[in-house]
Amino acid sequence: MNETAAPSTHGPVVVPALQRWSAGDGTVTVADGCQVHWNHDSLAELAHQLVEEVAEVAGISATVSGQNTAGQAGPGALGELGAGVNIVLSLNPAVDFGTDHATADQEGYVLRVGNGVVLEARTLTGIFWGTRSLLQMLLASRELPCGTAVDWPNYPVRGFMLDVGRRFSQTAFLSDMVRYMGWFKLNTFMVHLNDNEIAKDTKRSWDVAQAAFRLESENPQFAGLAATDGSYTRAQWDALEDLAAAHHVNLIPEIDVPAHARSLIKWKPELGLNGGDSDMLDLSRPEATELVKELFSEFVPWFRSPVVHFGADEYAKDHEPEYRQFFNGISAHLRSLGKAPMAWGSLSTMANGAGHPESGYSREVTICSWNNDWYSGQAAVADGYNIINTNDDLLYIVPFADYYHGGALDGQLLFDTWEPHVFGEGKNLYPQHPQLLGAASALWNDLVLKDYDEHVMHAMMEPAFGLLAQKMWRGVVPGMDYDTFMTRSSAVSRWPGREFLK
Repeated sequence: MNETAAPSTHGPVVVPALQRWSAGDGTVTVADGCQVHWNHDSLAELAHQLVEEVAEVAGISATVSGQNTAGQAGPGALGELGAGVNIVLSLNPAVDFGTDHATADQEGYVLRVGNGVVLEARTLTGIFWGTRSLLQMLLASRELPCGTAVDWPNYPVRGFMLDVGRRFSQTAFLSDMVRYMGWFKLNTFMVHLNDNEIAKDTKRSWDVAQAAFRLESENPQFAGLAATDGSYTRAQWDALEDLAAAHHVNLIPEIDVPAHARSLIKWKPELGLNGGDSDMLDLSRPEATELVKELFSEFVPWFRSPVVHFGADEYAKDHEPEYRQFFNGISAHLRSLGKAPMAWGSLSTMANGAGHPESGYSREVTICSWNNDWYSGQAAVADGYNIINTNDDLLYIVPFADYYHGGALDGQLLFDTWEPHVFGEGKNLYPQHPQLLGAASALWNDLVLKDYDEHVMHAMMEPAFGLLAQKMWRGVVPGMDYDTFMTRSSAVSRWPGREFLK
């Protein structure tokens, strides 16, 4: 053990910053030949992954020594496991986080650095998040400050949404986004799988407007639906699900209906509103709702997430009775398929608020509160919904647009004023409101005629990505200013496993 190099006053450089850090004396050096031990079969795959990542991030040659059958490994066990500094991954159902926060049991971890490194958690997810912190510490230096981290997230949903409906993203980019999110302990990746050009903005008719549905089924019933400029096969989706599981990221697929549905209308013109001159399904026709149910019945087996998003935003408000019937019918259909439904908040506009007893809207839907006029977070929780903050003014990037953010989000504003309970315009909730599950930023590819690619998209989201993760995981760090945080975030920006975004 070295007796120099005191840790920063803010603790080790980790993003999101650790909830608690108790500094010890001196440092320990993780050197070539270190061994990774584990105490449960479910940790074996992660142990091998960690060895590869330690080599990539810090240039340290490590080995997996096999299962430590001694059971729960505390610091005192390190000397018995082999020479040099060892890393121990330990599932321990009795680990104490010193908090009653509900997320700690599921995602919290304890990281002890002393004679070696011991990572304990009650779940595999907690262990994984702890390895991200360890890797970030090693990215700064092979010399780790001695001490104990106790860490957990403030919110269970910490997310990002990507619009691949309007602009196809290669699977390699989606894979790198999964790794990138996991690196910052973001755990919810919403993938918006169908959409279309905003014809009123581009002044083009619906006949020529770009529209795409990005899942490609081998079922002849759905022949001709998948976009020809890029779509995902079942094998490609399965591979993405496998990677997401390994990085503890939940993929939430979205098939957006009954508006934003031009791809379905191009395929079945008779089911479009206004005789097909629209991007909205004609919900007065029962066949339209039946088609959507068949669509979910086909693709829900692809999805491992317990939650499926069905859109439900920006429909024609003069068709509210049909919309309400659709909202409830699709919600019930998804539940019959074993999935919890999610939708964009629309009920202030569509239903003049859903709180009155006669409204008839199902409450068994998680609401993404994206716009304070369409359905604010305050209105949604008052009506009994669990919600996710996806506020457009604060959290939306639309590349090259002159609305929302045409480039990177406003990092200084987010650092100074935003956390998941903040919706702006006098619509804030109180921190950690029990119906507030968390938050998600988004990148929407509205401007389909612009020329840009996934690298441009990533460059726009990158500046604030770690900052958003910080606010969703822990929130404000007392005494840390914006420039200090951004310097720390930049120091851990080299995440392991990237392929497309090298």
